[in-house]
Amino acid sequence: MLAIGDLKINIPIIQGGMAIRASMAKLAAAVANEGGIGVIAGTALSIDELKKEIKRAKDMIVNKGGALGVNIMYATTDFMELVQVSIEAGIDVIIFGAGFSRDIFEVAKGTGVKIIPIVSSLKLAKISQKLGADAIVVEGGNAGGHLGTEKDSWDIVGEIAENVSIPVFGAGGVITPEDAERMLALGADGIQMGSRFIAAEECEVDDFFKQMYINCKEGDVVEMMSSAGLPANAIVSPYVKKVLNETTEPPKHCNRCLKKCTYKFCVNERLVKAHDGNYEEGIFFAGRDAWKINEILSVKEIFDRFKKVFKE
Repeated sequence: MLAIGDLKINIPIIQGGMAIRASMAKLAAAVANEGGIGVIAGTALSIDELKKEIKRAKDMIVNKGGALGVNIMYATTDFMELVQVSIEAGIDVIIFGAGFSRDIFEVAKGTGVKIIPIVSSLKLAKISQKLGADAIVVEGGNAGGHLGTEKDSWDIVGEIAENVSIPVFGAGGVITPEDAERMLALGADGIQMGSRFIAAEECEVDDFFKQMYINCKEGDVVEMMSSAGLPANAIVSPYVKKVLNETTEPPKHCNRCLKKCTYKFCVNERLVKAHDGNYEEGIFFAGRDAWKINEILSVKEIFDRFKKVFKE
């Protein structure tokens, strides 16, 4: 059991908040029911959609010992609106990355909602603790999706864990129980896993997306530049090749969803296409070690394999 302030988690596993629409209520509730922190990806959801997903997840959570969280990218223009809605909906945890917010700590003060920033440097970890973060996720450049550093998680977790006193969750490269053991050996209190949960029965992406992970070979995950202005890891695909070759076209429709955007393509649109199993047009975000995933499991099966790592 891990205490994050007055929130006690039976199994210190955070399920990564994978946007767009990859981490939704069904997956988050299944993780919470197993005693972990199940996370809904709030990025690119409307206010009403996020409210509905939180309620949907809460209705499916029947076991105690876990928690329900929301992950919101700071890079989105409606970041603070989604934070406010999550707090009002009675979420347990808000996790945020792709930039850093100082205001969120003041907004959440006194609500009981735990705030967990995703950081990639000791400097930001210390700032987070000073501002009142309840825990941090330390994420390396080997993680899936948008990245904050070139360094692997294995190279940064140890130094950060040694120098902060709040709980540290290691993220990036955690696919197997052995990876989790390695992360804990560096001083992490728990882990965050994204890629392993894409290939979960409860993950609401098209089966083709899951098969992309199963069929992925070592070296198939490449770094590309997202239109959000951040590097990102994704499985090689026809559209990712266009991004790498800079032959993409600007979006025809734009709702200014990002605070900063290159407008070379719409990353949100491409992630939705991946969610729907569109191989030619989608961008399939994945951690660099997704090739280690060779089967689709239920959330319960995943937890059963990892529980032994955390037994004291």
